[in-house]
Amino acid sequence: MKTAAQIMKKKTAMRAELEKHLPKEDADALWQQATDRLSVILTRYADLPKAMRFHTESRIFPSAAIYLTAKERLGEETAFGIVENAAIELTDQLGKKLARLMRLPGMRSLFVRVWDPLVRKVFGPDNGFRNAFYPKQKGEYRMDVLACPYCRYFTELGCPELTRIYCENDERTYGHLPGIAFERTGTLGKGADRCDFLIRKV
Repeated sequence: MKTAAQIMKKKTAMRAELEKHLPKEDADALWQQATDRLSVILTRYADLPKAMRFHTESRIFPSAAIYLTAKERLGEETAFGIVENAAIELTDQLGKKLARLMRLPGMRSLFVRVWDPLVRKVFGPDNGFRNAFYPKQKGEYRMDVLACPYCRYFTELGCPELTRIYCENDERTYGHLPGIAFERTGTLGKGADRCDFLIRKV
């Protein structure tokens, strides 16, 4: 298991967002408070399996620690913006890289085909997800997420509102790829009973 300090060291986008609102000395102090909070959270959930920690340690727990700490000093709206704006920056970068790849011959078909093994490995039951899978159709991949660790742990930590940021990360990353349609009608984080997920070639 990584330490809180090791995890926080990689949260450069959120740190940069925080420094837009506070002088460096104050940002340093708040960041240390968030690191201490993250350490408490990691201890609370120390028994989580390794596959689940891929999501909790890298995204869920540090986001919650930073948000909850910033909320106490800067208010909910500003704290939410710190997490959201960092997510927008990172997913926009990923989306642009994927868009360039989609212009290469054969990449769109490959992109659709890799989703099934990827989801089962990284977004499967061992990772804290519960999914419904649909029969394979040529040129598309479809599934529903029925239970999600983001929704669960953000809620347990008292910040369920953060879940929708990670729902929207999908839309930002996959919603503007050339030759690929990403279709969704609702998410758990926005009050639906499932996150429906359809990627298809167009």
